[in-house]
Amino acid sequence: MRADRLLTLMLLLQSRGKMTAQDLAAELEVSERTVYRDVDALSFAGVPIFCQSGVNGGIFLDENYRVSLTGFSLKEVRSLFITSGAGPLRDLGLGRASSDTLLKLLAGLPEVHRGEAERMRQRFYIDPEGWFHTLDPVPFLSVLQQAVWDDRVVHFRYQRPDGTLTERSLQAYALVAKSNIWYLVGRQMDGEMRTFRISRLRHVEISAEQFSRTPEFDIVPFWTEACRMFEDDRRSDEPSCEALVRVHPQAVRSFAGNDVGTFERLEQPDPQGWVRMRVTFFSFHSACTKVASLGTNVEVLEPLELRQAVYETARQVVELYAQGEELALAGRVR
Repeated sequence: MRADRLLTLMLLLQSRGKMTAQDLAAELEVSERTVYRDVDALSFAGVPIFCQSGVNGGIFLDENYRVSLTGFSLKEVRSLFITSGAGPLRDLGLGRASSDTLLKLLAGLPEVHRGEAERMRQRFYIDPEGWFHTLDPVPFLSVLQQAVWDDRVVHFRYQRPDGTLTERSLQAYALVAKSNIWYLVGRQMDGEMRTFRISRLRHVEISAEQFSRTPEFDIVPFWTEACRMFEDDRRSDEPSCEALVRVHPQAVRSFAGNDVGTFERLEQPDPQGWVRMRVTFFSFHSACTKVASLGTNVEVLEPLELRQAVYETARQVVELYAQGEELALAGRVR
């Protein structure tokens, strides 16, 4: 651990120039006394590192002391230093390692590329999480990470969406994070490759048994094809539903969520602020559910089938609550 810290200290100074012991201690998550001990150790090892006292003092390296990484094109440098959310890396315990890796790369870049890297880091940020994202629990991630790394068989109970539990055994091939939702990919004992959502796993155990991976397996094309098949199945089960709706201004932003495919405003708001929108829902059922959830803030104009379905849903809700009110009234009377 100390060797990593010493290397990180040097790279911090190489990339940022002179730094105070206080700033270095904060970056390295150690005390200032530890920083000075590390500086002494580096100096004793022959590293040209210096301490300057005074108002503008600090710790710095000789300006000619540098490891240069050549061979990077400008586009490669830009792609490396686009800032992105590191949620899945944090889940794997690699969030700090990712930051340190970029720091080392930045410190080792030629001067002409370091400025470009910093420009990219300050100007572009990729956030993989959707709006109002709910964190998916992954209590067994560290155990599964070990199983995948060691090519182990795992035994677990899997809770289906309907709540039933099934016993499973799987050769743990890979872990995949999609929008911060983790999946376990592996081969069942019958040879079929399957994918399981980790938040639905229960009571995971790693077997002492190891397996031999299929040489031709590649997680990237496998996952790409699995996603395509899943989306095709969803579309074949329930085709998308396009609707023309009239929306209250308070509800317009509700159509920007993950439960709606696409939407388009067709005109400027009327004097009351209502707007007409063409919306493509993932399915007829999701369209009915979405519109009903917005109550009187949205009106379906087309298609007629969706308008009637929303009406029927509203009628059933009224009947349900009317029965409840009658029972409550009867109870108060008694």
